[in-house]
Amino acid sequence: MDRVEELLLGYREEMMETVQKWVAVPSVKGEPENGAPFGAQVRRALDLAMADCKKFGFDTQIFDGYVGHADLGEGTTRDALAILAHLDVVPVGDGWSRDPFGGQRIDGKIYGRGSSDDKGPAVAALYAMRAVKEAGIPLRRKVRLILGCDEECGSSDMAYYKKVTEMPRSGFSPDADYPVINIEKGGSHVRFTGELAKEGLQVLSMQVGERTNVVPGFASALVEGDADLARRAEEAGKKLGIPVKATLGNGAVILETTGLTGHAAFPDHAKNAIGQMLLLFRELGAQGALLELAETVGMTYHGENLGIAMRDDVSGALTASLDIIRIENGRLEAIMDVRYPVLFHPGRMFELLGQRLQYLTASDDGTRPPHFVSDKTELVQELLEAYHEVTGGEKRTIAIGGGTYAQSMEEGVAFGALFPGEVEMAHQADEYITEESLFQNARIFARAIVRLAGKKEADQNG
Repeated sequence: MDRVEELLLGYREEMMETVQKWVAVPSVKGEPENGAPFGAQVRRALDLAMADCKKFGFDTQIFDGYVGHADLGEGTTRDALAILAHLDVVPVGDGWSRDPFGGQRIDGKIYGRGSSDDKGPAVAALYAMRAVKEAGIPLRRKVRLILGCDEECGSSDMAYYKKVTEMPRSGFSPDADYPVINIEKGGSHVRFTGELAKEGLQVLSMQVGERTNVVPGFASALVEGDADLARRAEEAGKKLGIPVKATLGNGAVILETTGLTGHAAFPDHAKNAIGQMLLLFRELGAQGALLELAETVGMTYHGENLGIAMRDDVSGALTASLDIIRIENGRLEAIMDVRYPVLFHPGRMFELLGQRLQYLTASDDGTRPPHFVSDKTELVQELLEAYHEVTGGEKRTIAIGGGTYAQSMEEGVAFGALFPGEVEMAHQADEYITEESLFQNARIFARAIVRLAGKKEADQNG
């Protein structure tokens, strides 16, 4: 590994510049175009990444703008070691103090949407493959870097990929945490619908939230009222400890509240602005469906007031995050992102919701099952060794609420790229990855490749 380490050290500055270049492409999902099913900017990001892969001498292929891959070594596709990362990013959101697509390097950090989720880790994997290739490490199986374009909106890219070509059986996705994530909770999108009450506070319009996996950090609503309501709203904000701004406009009141954007898999690490607004509505006299949503969801994160809270020893607690709400013409629609433990049955969840709710109707807007890989597999054990060799960190497996591309493989796990103790910046304002973290990721991925795809000593000796 000495030669690999030496090469990676020499690539370090170029690696940082590559992340900056990739981050500069605003690859948020857009309107489909010919050859660009997720929009022109996402296709631009894919073309850029594939060009870099090809520049380093890898065999590349793009599949109709959905996904691309780059191969190192030879062997069957099914037996290949797959590394799955994504190039699409969530919308910018509120609260940025830097250019979201500037790729600025400040105090050892590279800032920008996608720097940590997931372009930085993808670049680290690419340079790890490059170092293994340039070091002349003999391989016993192919290594395939697969770069997708729709991970943030349901992974339709991987579904397409598996239709048009073969997906390797085993591999990892650098899109979560270290050491190794061998359990990913199931996920369900719960859609709430209901008619607004004619009495109490009258909310005329509210359009908050863009993605079901992003906790919104800002919310605004137009409500019936005058200067007295505006005054009461700001007083209620102080009582609740919530930042509230109330202004008069067009014979109504505009209410605004600011929280903290975050990832729906970790809702307690954020401050949901929708939840804050619901609590404000309650203080101002909301009735019916709005009051019910405030009292059953509000600022809770585990479904406790909905009667669906549970946990198991394998995968931890259920999380629930209300991330989208639309109110117009007296009707409410909202979507809650639920990440449920392995031993929880989503069908039972909807039974419980039906028993709890009076003014709202809860329906299934999409469910995915949990994912589990035994910690006894060669994949998990060798990844843990690679992590330990570089960091000296504990060799253990963990469960998360997030869903990654690992679920696209029969034997897939999430591996990195966030180290224990680091701040989770995915989906947050001023997202960044540290330069040192990026470099250490490349070192770990290179060791993982050698351990899982390199020829064993006995093989090399014939």
